[in-house]
Amino acid sequence: MATSRSSEETRRRLLDAADQVLREHGYAGASARTVAAAAEVNSALVFYHFGGVDQLLLAALDRSSADRMERHRATAADARTVEDLVEAGVRIYRDDLAQGHLAVFSELVAAAVTKPALRAEVARRAEPWREFVEEAWDRVTAGSPLGRLLPAPEVANAALTFYLGVNLFSVLDTDGSRTDDVFELARRLAPRAGLLTMRLPGMRRR
Repeated sequence: MATSRSSEETRRRLLDAADQVLREHGYAGASARTVAAAAEVNSALVFYHFGGVDQLLLAALDRSSADRMERHRATAADARTVEDLVEAGVRIYRDDLAQGHLAVFSELVAAAVTKPALRAEVARRAEPWREFVEEAWDRVTAGSPLGRLLPAPEVANAALTFYLGVNLFSVLDTDGSRTDDVFELARRLAPRAGLLTMRLPGMRRR
């Protein structure tokens, strides 16, 4: 029992360290040695518990994603209008940015460009988030002219593209003002787009 607890504690420390190193030093700085040093354990334990550095980083992403999905589902659950969805999206983005989740995911996506095996794993982990956006959009717009004009799968793909792109853009947008301008534009457009969610007699949700 004591050995099991010790093993679980080591895994937790490695996951914490992997998350920290990826946020602070990026993928290029996330070696077995640097992660193990941050966790204050032997670097061999990275391979013993996870099989390798990439597997450890993906496990850290999984843990982070599970926590975020629970919180963000609660954020989006009350959205009933396009305006609500925009506000939920802004809160989700800012929360992920402040907590470092956006940087973690973007670092792994960037690394996946030249690593096909990692690319497949990251792509698989992005799919629940695409489905999350699709479900939220569909809940508000399904069966309406807006839903037909902007189908949920396409909106979800656009949202993920923006999510990743805005992290790269933040290198140029150091004070966040340009990104804020994009959110303000979305806020101005939302009420007009919301007019297209009005359902005529005979229209039903899918």
